[in-house]
Amino acid sequence: MIILNVAVFLSSFAFIYYGFECLTSQKMKDEFARFGLKNQRMLTGYLQLLGGSGLLLGYFFSPILVFVSASGLALLMFLGFGVRIKIKDSIAESLPSFFLGLINVFISVSYYNQLNF
Repeated sequence: MIILNVAVFLSSFAFIYYGFECLTSQKMKDEFARFGLKNQRMLTGYLQLLGGSGLLLGYFFSPILVFVSASGLALLMFLGFGVRIKIKDSIAESLPSFFLGLINVFISVSYYNQLNF
């Protein structure tokens, strides 16, 4: 259970940080232009903020919110990994998104197993 808690907090803080970076940083503006996704930068930033906040709030108040947030963030990261592969970024540049996707799959599956339908 400690690993799951660490994963939730690690992921939530990472996505809140990168969500703000995505919305405000010139480096992220340049990256999204390089990805060919200039128009999706703001949406991605808001989704990261929403997902990271959902993980954090859900941890304290709602397991289903953690499940939904982690599932959405996993999808977002696997799509990001696909973009990096498509534009032929190196493995070192591509792996962080893949690992964040896996962490969020772990969170999502763990919380799904806790839900009582």
